[in-house]
Amino acid sequence: MDDAAGSWRISLQCTQAEAEAVAAANPIDALPVLLAREADPADPAQWLIEAYLAAEPDGETVDLFRALAPSAAGEVPATEWIPPADWLTVSQAGLEPVAAGRFFVHTGMHADAVPEGATAFHIEAGRAFGTGHHETTTGCLLTLDQLKRGGARFANVADVGTGTGLLAFAALKLWPGADVIASDIDPVAVEVAAENAAANAIPLGALPGAVEFVTAAGLAHRRLRRRAPFDLLIANILAGPLIDLAPVLSAALRSGGSLILAGLLDHQAEAVAAAYRRRGMRLAGRVAQGDWPTLRLVKRRT
Repeated sequence: MDDAAGSWRISLQCTQAEAEAVAAANPIDALPVLLAREADPADPAQWLIEAYLAAEPDGETVDLFRALAPSAAGEVPATEWIPPADWLTVSQAGLEPVAAGRFFVHTGMHADAVPEGATAFHIEAGRAFGTGHHETTTGCLLTLDQLKRGGARFANVADVGTGTGLLAFAALKLWPGADVIASDIDPVAVEVAAENAAANAIPLGALPGAVEFVTAAGLAHRRLRRRAPFDLLIANILAGPLIDLAPVLSAALRSGGSLILAGLLDHQAEAVAAAYRRRGMRLAGRVAQGDWPTLRLVKRRT
C-alpha cells in the first residue's frame, strides 16, 4: 500500500467469535490489512472488524468482507477514505507495545519506550500474522521465556507458520548458537519475515546463529526434512491443522524434544493435546492468555 496515496477503510460490527477467527488467520488475500478489536471496552459483546485497502472497495470486496461476520447479515459496512497523512497512525492504532517475559515487541511509534534490559523486537503491523499483539503469539513468547529461565537448551529449532518471523527471532535471541529454520505456507509472510529480520539485525542463512526462511506447508520442504530431528518445534497455526500435523511434527522431534503449540481456543485444547499424546508426547505446561492457551509438550524418551 502506498502511504502517499492514502487508503480506504471498511468496518463492520461482529461477534467476539467472528473477531477471534479473523485475528487468528486472515482468510482473504483481497484484504491484506485486516484487524479485529473491541468496539466498546465497556460492552464486551460488541466487536469490530476493519480492513484497509489501497483502492475504494468494489462490490465483490465488500461482499467478501461481509462474509466474515454472518451475524451482521443485511448490514452495510461503513466505508471511509483515510487521508495520506493519517495512514501511519491508523495502521498502528491500538498496537501498544507488548511485554511478554523478557520480550518487548513494539512498532516504530514506540521505539523510544523499550525498557532497560528487555529483548526488544521492532515489528510493524502489515501483511503477516504475528506482531505479538495476539494472545497466541504472546503465549508462545512467554513459553519460550519460561523454558530459558528453567535452564532449557536447544540447538536445532523450527518455527512452523512463522508469520512475521517473531518467534524464530525470539528463539535465536534465547539460544544464540542454535540452528533456526522458519517456514510459512504464505510466500508473502516469508518475504515480510525477511524484512523484519533486517529491521531487527537478525542474521539470515543456514548456519548456527542465523535464521533460515522457507515457504512450505507444515514441514513439507526438503530443508526442513534435512534439518530434522529438532529439539524445539514451535507451531502457532490453528487447531485443525495442528491436529492434522500431529504425526509429522511429533516424528520430527528428537526424543526428549519440546513442542510449543498455539492458535487454539480453550475448548480445542484437549483435542489437540490428545492428538499428540497418541504420538508419544506428554503435556508439560500450559500458558493461558484469555481464551487462547499455549501448550508445551515433550516427546517421551525411548
